[in-house]
Order: sequence, then structure tokens, then C-alpha cells
Amino acid sequence: MNLPNKLTVARFGLTVVFLWAMFSKFAFNDTLALIFFCLAGITDFLDGRIARARKLITNFGILMDPLADKIMTCSAFVAFVESTHMNPNAPVKVAAWMVVVIVGRELAITGLRLLAASKSIILAAERFGKHKTVSQIVTIIALLVVDACEEWPVALKNLLTPWVPPFAEGMLWLTIVLTAASGIIYLWRNRALYLEDV
Repeated sequence: MNLPNKLTVARFGLTVVFLWAMFSKFAFNDTLALIFFCLAGITDFLDGRIARARKLITNFGILMDPLADKIMTCSAFVAFVESTHMNPNAPVKVAAWMVVVIVGRELAITGLRLLAASKSIILAAERFGKHKTVSQIVTIIALLVVDACEEWPVALKNLLTPWVPPFAEGMLWLTIVLTAASGIIYLWRNRALYLEDV
């Protein structure tokens, strides 16, 4: 197994330990969850770069890399709904309908790509989709910082508290808009695939 594929597999493992840390109750568990998610995000950045630079693109990577990304981000957002339910006084609340938009978009686009693959057509990622992915990762990190800063020294907590929750909430709404818009645009531009025999 080459290095990019090892990084992709590592992202699955990091997602599991991220979720474990997020829902465990021990000192600095939220900080540890933040670290694990950041490490997973780094593998997401590196595996594609290395695969393209070293010409190590494989069928395994083509399939598993986007799957690992979707599992990583969707798992995080679903986990935030649960954590919001457990802590009604959370400064930033992630509503279930928001996660439905995010997960629904990913399922719709995955289905479209499977349909295209059945017709021997490869659908490339689009610019809006890349912006969506970046916004999702930034949002998740911001939301994790909101929780983790409660475990940090008072001076650092007081420095971050006035602006991190508003930033996280703003990013959350931006992510919802980008996720919905990128999905609609992608489905519209490739509508010939699923409307040709209607």
C-alpha cells in the first residue's frame, strides 16, 4: 500500500478516535478531539497532493479518499447534534436539519457519481464543491475550539470566548449555504445523466 493510501486509511482510524474522544469524559477530552480531527484534516490535505505529485493515483484511492472525507465530516456534524442535545446551553447549536442538508447533499452527489460511473463517465470535482469541503472543515474545527477552550487556561479562554463562538456560528451558516448551493449546481449541470430517459 502506497503512502497516500496509508494516509487515507489513517483518516478512517482518526475519525474513530476523534468520535471516541468527543464523547468520552476525561480531562482535556475536547482538546484531544480537536487534535485528532486536525490530524485527520491534514491527512486529507496530504494524500491527494502526494498521490498527484508522485503519480501514485490508484483505484483504491479514487474510491476511498472521497469516502473517507465524507465519513470524517458527516460523522463530526452528526456528533455535534448529539453534543448539542446533551448540552442545551452550548454557545453554538447544530440543528438536526442542518446535518440533514449536509448528509443529503453528500448522498445525492455520491449517487450521481455512481450513475455516471455506470455509464463510464467520470465526474470531476467542481470549484464550489472544493469551497464547500474547506468551509465544512473550518466550521468543524471552530466548533471543536468552542468546546475545547473550556479546558484551557483562563487567560486563553477569555481571549477566545468573545469571538470564536460567533465565528463558528457564522461559518456554520456559510457551510449550510455552500453545501446546498454546490449540490444544486452540481445536480443541475449534470442533469442530463438522470433526466435523459424520464
